[in-house]
Amino acid sequence: RGTNMEGTKLGNKNCITLKGSAQHVSEFFYFGINSILYQRGIYPQESFTCKQKYGLTLLTITDDGVKDFLDKTLTQIKDWLEAGEVERLVLVLTNVDTKEVIERWDFTVQHEPGFAPLSIKEGKVGEKDLKVIQNEMRDVIRQITACVTFLPLLDCVCAFDLLVYTYQSADVPEKWAESAPCFIANSQEVRLKSFSTSVHKVEACVSYKTDA
Repeated sequence: RGTNMEGTKLGNKNCITLKGSAQHVSEFFYFGINSILYQRGIYPQESFTCKQKYGLTLLTITDDGVKDFLDKTLTQIKDWLEAGEVERLVLVLTNVDTKEVIERWDFTVQHEPGFAPLSIKEGKVGEKDLKVIQNEMRDVIRQITACVTFLPLLDCVCAFDLLVYTYQSADVPEKWAESAPCFIANSQEVRLKSFSTSVHKVEACVSYKTDA
């Protein structure tokens, strides 16, 4: 089984398979998570390196432990996306000392109309220009970067974690554990742009703690 999930040409149209869509979405999550970790100062600037993606210069973590955690988590998420089992991915930032959740980034995953799990398991494919998909992803990444202009300064040492909301039918690996929802008391929510692969639609928002 090949692992190259790029959109393939079908006549004059781009054919997006379930596996291809899952690859695109999980790859977006990788760069989106890294952008958040960099922009919010969770790790020192020298812990990141530059990569070109979506026509942007993006920063990705170089720490081996964090890279391994992200790689394993996103590989599992890709498998769940292919099985139609993912509802949302959430990145939470917590105060290391108090364990309080102070920021929450939600990425809600939906199937586009006509692309319920059964339909795509039977081989139905979507059609969308790969460049259009990447441009939509680029716009969301740009919004993540711009969020630092209104998000409160993180004046404490923070840690991050990833929560994956799946359907009950999902096959969960042994090392994964149930988690509390990690909601924020007295929070403000800002909705970001969405993107669609023609198979999956991802909507993003960020919630942050306010002083109110």
